[in-house]
Amino acid sequence: MSRVIWLVLDSLGIGAAPDAADWGDEGADTFGHIAAACAAAPRGPLRLPNLSRLGLPQAHAAAQGRMAEGFADLPLPEGLWGHACERAAGKDTPSGHWETAGVIVSQPFGHFENAANSFPPQLLQALIEEAGLPGVLGNCHASGTEILKRLGEQHLETGCPIVYTSADSVFQIAAHEHRFGLERLYAVCEIARRLLAPFNIARVIARPFVGGSADDFKRTGNRRDYSLPPPAPTLLDAVVENGNEVIAIGKISDIFAARGISRSVHAHGHDALFDATLLAMDDARNGSMIATNFVDFDSVYGHRRDVFGYARALEAFDVRLWRLRRRLRRNDLLVLSADHGCDPTFPGSDHTRECIPVLASGPTIVPRPISRRDSFADIGQSMASHLGLPALAEGHSFLSRISETPA
Repeated sequence: MSRVIWLVLDSLGIGAAPDAADWGDEGADTFGHIAAACAAAPRGPLRLPNLSRLGLPQAHAAAQGRMAEGFADLPLPEGLWGHACERAAGKDTPSGHWETAGVIVSQPFGHFENAANSFPPQLLQALIEEAGLPGVLGNCHASGTEILKRLGEQHLETGCPIVYTSADSVFQIAAHEHRFGLERLYAVCEIARRLLAPFNIARVIARPFVGGSADDFKRTGNRRDYSLPPPAPTLLDAVVENGNEVIAIGKISDIFAARGISRSVHAHGHDALFDATLLAMDDARNGSMIATNFVDFDSVYGHRRDVFGYARALEAFDVRLWRLRRRLRRNDLLVLSADHGCDPTFPGSDHTRECIPVLASGPTIVPRPISRRDSFADIGQSMASHLGLPALAEGHSFLSRISETPA
């Protein structure tokens, strides 16, 4: 019997999607622009031997019609490689993950579009009253690091949490982990989640931080996402209903509102996420699905427009990938994908509407290109097929009944 290991390289887009202009993202290319910046810098080209063996540069070339700078004369990938375009009405974390798992969001999430005074006064007043707050700070579009420098000290003085949003469908609440209290922050977020029901906001995010002044404020690993639940059953639900286990590592459980999750493992930082994934692979029984989100690509590097930090994180991920591949059992399927783009060279600090890589490999997988997939849901349908599950409502499997050895 088979297992699936699904790794989400959060925000690793591989070039503007066909409809990118509709989202203001024409010309975005997270992977391609990082590769170009590295090739032009003294540090030299991106070094990704393991991701290259799985077909990442080749998938980018198929999506963009050209090989990324610094990559040439590559051998045939050791698995299936291609790219997928999102059908969902969004470019955010929930819609990307849900579509991959077989549920396509047809109506866009709500957004708070005003850059200043972003939230309705009645919403903030209800939050203040129900949570017993002295008030709130922020009420604007902002990046998480910038707003801490600007308002963190005032938060310590007043006890008012910082509320902010972005172009994404989010309501974020930042508060000091010790002075305000972590559990109190979570409780405030739960109240906000309920109050936001009429606005169809995808996520409320708790953003705890530590430090004593603007010079040393730092967000901690105790972030928590309060997502809307998927509007229909996902691949994760199907795995559990079939009597098998879904092991969710990192923020996967939060993204799916804990639905279809057998066991949730919280870890902070890519090394810890990798360690947790390797441990899960040692323990997971046949029929299981392990799903890990590598969030730092997005939150630490993409949104902060740190091109070379993103590059270093990719190279560090690549170094550890070989160890994970060595742990694969005969009938395991390893799938690498993303959920959207977040081009660190692009104007602004928001997600970008991009194609994503689709890389699938395993001991029984015969290498071949799978070309362009017209929905992320093809990934979930393929994982369902590999696990012997009934077909999902959306998507077309790219696994060949002829080429691949039956699980």
